[in-house]
Amino acid sequence: MAPFLSRIKSLFRKQANRKQSTAQATQSQNGAPKQQQQPHQAAQNNAQQQPLQTQERVANATTSSASTSNTLTVQLQNQTSSSTVYAYITGLAINNNNALFLLQADARTPYYPPNPSSTGTKLAQNVSIPLGAPGNTVNATIPRIAGGRIWFSIGAPLVFAVNPGPGLVEPSVFNQSDPNINTNFGFAEFTFNSAQLFANISYVDFVGPPISLTLTDTSGGVQHIAGLPANGMQTIANGLTAQTAKDTRRWSSLIVNNSSGQLLRILSPNSGILLNPTWFQTYWTDYVNQVYSQYASQPLTVDTQASFGNVTGQVGSKGNLNFGNGGLFAKPTSADIFSCSTGPFATGSNAETNTIIPRLAAAFNRSTLLLTNNVPDGAGPAQYYTNATTNHYSRIVHAANLDGVGYAFPYDDVTPDNGVPQEGAVFSSSPAVFTLAVGGNNAYA
Repeated sequence: MAPFLSRIKSLFRKQANRKQSTAQATQSQNGAPKQQQQPHQAAQNNAQQQPLQTQERVANATTSSASTSNTLTVQLQNQTSSSTVYAYITGLAINNNNALFLLQADARTPYYPPNPSSTGTKLAQNVSIPLGAPGNTVNATIPRIAGGRIWFSIGAPLVFAVNPGPGLVEPSVFNQSDPNINTNFGFAEFTFNSAQLFANISYVDFVGPPISLTLTDTSGGVQHIAGLPANGMQTIANGLTAQTAKDTRRWSSLIVNNSSGQLLRILSPNSGILLNPTWFQTYWTDYVNQVYSQYASQPLTVDTQASFGNVTGQVGSKGNLNFGNGGLFAKPTSADIFSCSTGPFATGSNAETNTIIPRLAAAFNRSTLLLTNNVPDGAGPAQYYTNATTNHYSRIVHAANLDGVGYAFPYDDVTPDNGVPQEGAVFSSSPAVFTLAVGGNNAYA
């Protein structure tokens, strides 16, 4: 990502955070993990429209005199080797009282599903947008949307449904009875409101087909997130297999093949644990013990990048990492670290705690806590994942992306001051055309 974009995004975050009151801080921190709620709901085949994720809170908090147009052109490109490729656009229509929104198959007509009387109600309209032959581009038009996703499927259309609310039942990689379980699909996340368009590639739950993002603004400026090349998922699978051979952990078990033995998707460690709670159960134990031993004799400083400034914690006699008004952090388990949302990383009513959680959780996933006592500013990307015990899924996913970025765990958007963002995002207060390509053919950095 370009240094200019990094500086602007960092500035947006700090301005948004520092303008919030203490009561608002729980809503303005960067990196709140929307994705972690989705697996539980999807596994029950009862997924409602998700709360706003990081980019949406950033976008809503950003103050700007500019106002985007009421609609946006989205270009959907087939960069696969298949002619059976579909796109879907879902979210909440901001200018229609946040009504549940899907775009119809003609790529221009909004569909607002009515509130059904029963769960799992089929959609009354066709929302599968065919992308045509390899290399073809379909132009879509969307209104302002919050909580948006742009989905792609290869080889077969996706099946969506609606529950009372109405709430969208999204495709699930967790529910073996889901009609989409054997379909090759993935998505990018976005919000498009009056302030800006903000979008990112997500690998928080799983890695699917390669997706790239290109955003052109009204002045001709271009931002590009390269994503994976066509063989990127296989590269990740090879890396996970090699890591299992090295440390005997369940990394290769995250690889999911279809009934023909072909690579279908790769689950994140958190997703793997949700389906198999014993996986990685003791993986982080020794590293966590080393961290807590180190900070029993020296302080750990966390830059909250909010009104709380730098806060200092130390492990006390009861074994907790004590940040005073920022709260106590017990030793996290592997599930806590990979999910970033349970145990000591569960958010609550303490706004200061809620600003510490993302930065501490990111430092564990990136294994930087034994390298520096200054989080997140004391270590940069070159030092991430260098410990033998680390989030190797995130390490391998980042390495496989042509430009090294993409949301690989829930707080992967935690960035040092003036640092290089890792989450693979594009944003603009004056977007003109937003292009997404699926398949990885002709991918470039």
